[in-house]
Amino acid sequence: MPELDSKKSYISWPVIALMDFVTVIGFDDIIYNFQNQGLGIVTTWILMLFLFVVPYEMMVGHMGSVFSHEGGGMSSWVRGTSGNVWGYICAWTYWVSGLPYIVDVANSMLISFGWLIHGNNTMSNTMSNSMFALLTAAIFTLFIFIQHHLKNSLQWLGIIGGGAMFIVTVLYVIMTVVYLGQGNAPHTQPFTLKSFIPKFDLHYLSTFGLVIFAMNGSEFAAPYVTEMKNGKRDFPKAMWMLAIMTGFLTVLGSFSLGVFFNAHHLPNDLKMNGSYYAFQAMGNDFGMGRFFLYVFAITQAIYMMAQLAVLIDAGTRMFLSDTAKSYLPKGLTKTDKRGLPINGYWLTTGICTVIMVLSATLPNMNSIFNQLLNLNGIVSPYTTCFLFSSFIIVRLKPKKFPSDFTYIKNQKWAVIVGAWCFLITFGAATLGILPVDEAYGTGTWYHVLALNIIEPLLMIAVGVILPLIARAERRKDNLA
Repeated sequence: MPELDSKKSYISWPVIALMDFVTVIGFDDIIYNFQNQGLGIVTTWILMLFLFVVPYEMMVGHMGSVFSHEGGGMSSWVRGTSGNVWGYICAWTYWVSGLPYIVDVANSMLISFGWLIHGNNTMSNTMSNSMFALLTAAIFTLFIFIQHHLKNSLQWLGIIGGGAMFIVTVLYVIMTVVYLGQGNAPHTQPFTLKSFIPKFDLHYLSTFGLVIFAMNGSEFAAPYVTEMKNGKRDFPKAMWMLAIMTGFLTVLGSFSLGVFFNAHHLPNDLKMNGSYYAFQAMGNDFGMGRFFLYVFAITQAIYMMAQLAVLIDAGTRMFLSDTAKSYLPKGLTKTDKRGLPINGYWLTTGICTVIMVLSATLPNMNSIFNQLLNLNGIVSPYTTCFLFSSFIIVRLKPKKFPSDFTYIKNQKWAVIVGAWCFLITFGAATLGILPVDEAYGTGTWYHVLALNIIEPLLMIAVGVILPLIARAERRKDNLA
C-alpha cells in the first residue's frame, strides 16, 4: 500500500456513499416506476433488491477493491481486463450514456425552481419547448463554472443533497405510518395483496429498463476510490450503506405512494410533477397546506444540483482519466490548474444540448420529459453490462486480479451471478426501446420510437469520430 499524504484531504466512506446515493436513487425514481407499474412496483423493488441491487453493488465493491489505485472507474476496469481498445469503447459509451440523464437532471432542477416560485405546475404547462431547452443549457454552463471555481463544491453538494433527500423520504414514510395509524384509508382502492402483484406483460417488460436505470449508477463513485485513505477496505462499506439506503427508499417509498395516490388513476404528468403532487397531497391530508411541498421542492433543488455536479465530474473523469490518449484529441484531455477536465465538461454540455434540441421536437414538455427519461432506460443499462463482463473476467483470473474484498468466494457461483446480471440488464435495455408513455400506433409513439433509435446512434457516431480526429492529429505531428 502506498504511503499516505498527511496533508491530503481524504474522502470517508460515508461521504462516498452519500455522493453515490445522489446518482443512484431519488424520490423521482420511485415516482417514475410507480406510474409505469402501479403498486406492483413494490414487489418488483423487493425482487430486484435481492436479485440485482445487492449483487450489482457488491460487484462494484469487488472491482473497486481490485483496481483501488486506478482513477478512471469502470473504464479502468475494462481497460485492465480487456485492453485499451475496449477501455476506450467502455469509457465513451459509459460517459455518453450518462448524458441523457444529465439532461433529465437539469430539466428536473428547472421544474423544482418552477414549483418553488409558483407553488404549482404552472411553469410546465406554460413554458415553450425552446425556452425549456435554452434554460437547460444555461444550467449546464452555470455548473461548469461552479465546479471550475469553487473548491470541494462536489463533496458539499453530495453530503447536503444526498442526506436531505434520504431524510425527506424517511419523513414521507413516517407520515404515511401516522396517516394510517389515525385510521385513514389509503387512496388506492382496493389496497389488497393482489394490488401488489405485477402484471407480467410486454408493457411490464418494456418498463424494466427504467427500473434497472433507477437502481444503477453506484460505479460513479469508483473514480473517487483513489481519494480514500484505504479504498480497498472502505469502498465496499460505502456500497453496503448504499444498498441499504436504496432498499429503504424504493420499497417503503413506493408503498407510501400507494397510500397518498390512487394507483389506478394517476395524473398524466406524474413523471414530471409527481414528486411535488405527492408532498402536496400529504400536506392536504394533514391540514398543513403547502409546507411539505416547499420542504421537498427545496430538497429536490439541492439534490438535483448535487446530482448534476457528480454526474458532470465523475462521468468526465471516467472518460478522460486513463483512457488511452491515442484515441482522443489532445484538446479534450486538457485539464485546468485544479486538474479538472474543463474541455470535457464543454463537450458534455454540447452533446447534452443537441440531445435536448432533438427531443424538443416533441409536442409538449411532458412528452419531452418522458422521452428523455425513458432514453436513460435504454442507454444506461446497456453500458452497465461492461461492469458485469469485467467482473466475470476478474473472477475467472483470480491470481491476476487479487482483491481484499471478495464478493462470493465460490468462483463458479460468482461467474453465474455475473452472467445473470448481464443477461437481465441487456434484455431490459433492448425492450426499453419501445415507447411506454404514448398510445401505440399514434404519430407521437412513432416519433418517440425514432428518437429512441436516432439519439443513441448519434452518440455512437461522435465516439467513432473522436479517434479519427486523434489519428489525424498524430499524422500531422509526424509530418511536422
